[in-house]
Order: sequence, then structure tokens, then C-alpha cells
Amino acid sequence: MRGPLAPSHVPIARSRGERFDDLVLDAVDRLRVRWSKELASVEFGVEEVPRASELIDGPGRLASDPIPFGRAEPAAGGEPALVVVYRRPMEARARDREHLAGLVHSVVVEQVASLLGLTPEAVDPGYDGD
Repeated sequence: MRGPLAPSHVPIARSRGERFDDLVLDAVDRLRVRWSKELASVEFGVEEVPRASELIDGPGRLASDPIPFGRAEPAAGGEPALVVVYRRPMEARARDREHLAGLVHSVVVEQVASLLGLTPEAVDPGYDGD
């Protein structure tokens, strides 16, 4: 007999991508409590991996992580501001689901802070940079 292993309404039936999207939405919802006005016109998205142009490579740049976890683009030309989080690099770095959730939250905080011109600690006083 073939078919789904679990009913579609239970958490185990959700794909890894869908569960990651939920982590991003949770992180954004936590920030919207404090920053609803500033984030009202910001769009949030998830991409699998960064674009090739975003990868850091070459001498003098080895001190930073060569694969970014996200990016923030300010509003321009009628387009809203955008925060993008990259799923696969974070999943590869995370030890477990709990660590992944913390990592996602940290990246969202960092990108929002970049967009607002603030420090991550100002955006989220509980920010620990992990």
C-alpha cells in the first residue's frame, strides 16, 4: 500500500522547507511585536542558497564567513525593503532543530538591524549572536 506516512495536518508531514519557513515566520513575528511600524513595508523571504555574486572569496576576506546566511535590501525604485534568509547554509551549520531556530532568529535580527541602521542588540535585547 502506498500513500503518505502521516496525515497532512500533523507536524511530521511538513517538509524541511516548510518547517524552515515556519522558523522564519516565528522570528519575524517576535520582532513585529516591537517593530511593527518599521517592518510594516518590509517583505521577508527564504531562498535555498545565496546568489553566486554574494559569495565571499579571495585574499583578505577569509576572516569572515564565505557563505552568507541572509541579506537585506533597502526599499528602492518603488520596491519594498526585503530581507532574505538562506535555508541550506543554516541547516548545514545547525547542530539540531533548536540550534537552527536560534540561528534563524539571529540572522533575521541581524538583517533587520542592518535595514534599520541599528545594532542587533537594539533590535532585540535578547540577541546573543549565535
